[in-house]
Amino acid sequence: MDMVIDMANMPAVGETVLGSSITYNPGGKGANQAYAAARLGGNVKMLGCVGNDEFGELLKKNLSCCGVDVSDIKTGTKSTGMACIYVDNKGNNSIVVVQGANQECDVAYLKACDKAFVECDYMILQMEIPEEAICYAINRAWELGKIIILNPAPAPEKFPDDMYPKLDYITPNDTELMKLSVRAGNTIDDYIQGAKKLLDKGVRNVLVTLGEKGALLINKEGAEVFPTRKVVSVDTTAAGDCFNGAFLVALSEGMDHKNAVVFANAASSIAVTRSGAQVSIPDRKETDEVLEKWNNEFSKASFE
Repeated sequence: MDMVIDMANMPAVGETVLGSSITYNPGGKGANQAYAAARLGGNVKMLGCVGNDEFGELLKKNLSCCGVDVSDIKTGTKSTGMACIYVDNKGNNSIVVVQGANQECDVAYLKACDKAFVECDYMILQMEIPEEAICYAINRAWELGKIIILNPAPAPEKFPDDMYPKLDYITPNDTELMKLSVRAGNTIDDYIQGAKKLLDKGVRNVLVTLGEKGALLINKEGAEVFPTRKVVSVDTTAAGDCFNGAFLVALSEGMDHKNAVVFANAASSIAVTRSGAQVSIPDRKETDEVLEKWNNEFSKASFE
């Protein structure tokens, strides 16, 4: 659950300030991506853990309302995960995340939910749960021949090298890519070189989200930039999650990964024009309409 507090200025150490408003918004990277995928037409089941509290019930209800199967979401002993987000009048923010029940999304729980692994075609993971659970999920899905997507957010200091060859797609943003590849830089060439390091580790496709610059897809065939639609951005919260959910839906419908990126760009370009996380995510009808109008304006960089 995202608790957003608006204030004129951030407090200094030891200072008390008055906030102007407080809102509670359903969030969580995995939940945002599940919500986006379901809202855009996917058949989605989510595995994860919430607390035995009011927030846990609200989060599950919000996902269920858009069509996500929440029947196997675990109710743990810790409180529901929360992000406290402090926003000043210049739009700057400071965020404190308390993982809470996310820490209880463990291997034993995933083993108990094996039917979900068997029945799915695609699996997408994020990194707000224990690493051993992430590795187990990747290994199990790989054994079963599923398409595996890892959104490495928040990016770890190090990720096990033996996991990379089992990933069909890894979808970092530019900062996460540089951290994973242990590189510095902020140009397209820097990102390509960083992505090549992950390809060398065995990943088949690296898909980098670049905010207003669009997305960059790198694989053994080459590298291609997909510009995004020009819009006035209001709030980028969950834009990357919307992109990931949309990309997954497009793949599941048989689109090749290039057209899937274009579809994901269209969906996330709508999300940034609205405030909030899940509440900003568009439905399929709206996304298709925007995509149709925008289709003739695409310009793509040639493969390098």
